[in-house]
Amino acid sequence: MEEVMTVGDASARFRSISSTSSIIPSNVPLLSAFFAFALAQFLKLFTTWYKEKRWDSRRLVASGGMPSSHSATVTALAAAIGLQEGLGGSAFAIALVLACVVMYDASGVRLHAGHQAELLNQIVCELPPEHPVSSVRPLRDSLGHTPLQVLAGSILGCIVAFLMRTSS
Repeated sequence: MEEVMTVGDASARFRSISSTSSIIPSNVPLLSAFFAFALAQFLKLFTTWYKEKRWDSRRLVASGGMPSSHSATVTALAAAIGLQEGLGGSAFAIALVLACVVMYDASGVRLHAGHQAELLNQIVCELPPEHPVSSVRPLRDSLGHTPLQVLAGSILGCIVAFLMRTSS
């Protein structure tokens, strides 16, 4: 027995295929996370100018600085999931735990690694020129974030998630 496809079946199939292919534009948590990251990185240009009175385009891709783009990203993701699916779901729980780990790491481990790199760079600079380590390239010391930078990033992430939710 042959099955006959009706126009209604064909249009339903087309809608399911087209909605699958457009999953990214309708995924508010994912878009919120990407937008919060991009906005935080962009804002670093202005916070660097305010602090150092110079424009530094490298801040667009660098880690560290105000606000924390890591915190903004994971907070926007968690907040958008919470707003979309509620606070009782597994997806929100995973996103919240991920956000806590990332923010703890940014303000703890990575911040202290940056302080250690700064100290090591200072020690290497004081070595005599004939020392084999004296010509080593300096370590990156802007790795982590202060608690204020993490807080600013997380507030930015919440704002972005809220605005993305109300605009969709």
